[in-house]
Amino acid sequence: MSPEFVANPWFYAAAGVAVVLSGISKGGLGAAGGLMVPIMSLTISPVQAAAIALPILLTMDLVGAYAYRRDWDRRQTAILLPAGILGLALGWLTFRQLNDHWIRVLVGSISCSFVAYSVLRRPPAPAAPNLLKGYLCSAASGFTTFVAHAGGPPFAIYLLPLRLATAVYVGTTVIFFTVMNVLKVVPYAHLGLFDARTLWTAAVMVPVAIGGILLGLWLRPRMSPKWFYRVAYALLFTTGVKLLFDGFRGLGA
Repeated sequence: MSPEFVANPWFYAAAGVAVVLSGISKGGLGAAGGLMVPIMSLTISPVQAAAIALPILLTMDLVGAYAYRRDWDRRQTAILLPAGILGLALGWLTFRQLNDHWIRVLVGSISCSFVAYSVLRRPPAPAAPNLLKGYLCSAASGFTTFVAHAGGPPFAIYLLPLRLATAVYVGTTVIFFTVMNVLKVVPYAHLGLFDARTLWTAAVMVPVAIGGILLGLWLRPRMSPKWFYRVAYALLFTTGVKLLFDGFRGLGA
């Protein structure tokens, strides 16, 4: 397979920012979830952005899964995974029914909603596990992670009120999305999303992702997560608004 790459030079500027910020987040400054696809989608199709992002996210996930291999809630994971897989399957079945404009609207909506939820929320009241809520949230997470690698918000809505220990919360999230991302490989291949250009471009960005993780590890004792969140959320919200504008404009054309 001869090397082929995305030709748009602006893609590499956008992808570099998105991948580095995601790597810093994975390196220990918190979950700035859903950054990669929205920012990449400013320069390329959101479908192509999702395909390029998956191998990069898998690389990050494997590092995270190893780091948190002992710190995760096995009972909650066993409850949440089946519904998450169902949501993933729904995303697979409906993916071809969504054109690029609808996907931009969906990704933009998720991005803006995530920022609003993260900034405006108050600490959730402690709650006991609720199976129905867990199934609904993890199914929604499976669907949104398939379409845009943005399954974090619905997953957090269920998991945060359980008040798990921080390491267990992070570990459970990492393990859940590692499994989800591994399972996405076959559907993405079936949908024809992995062409030579996609895979070679992703391969170029993997070292950037690893560098971002190492930078996150270096910054963790030196930088307040508050400032990282401010930059990440401002960027994500601005990107979400732009995608909503482009998506609705395309639908109205």
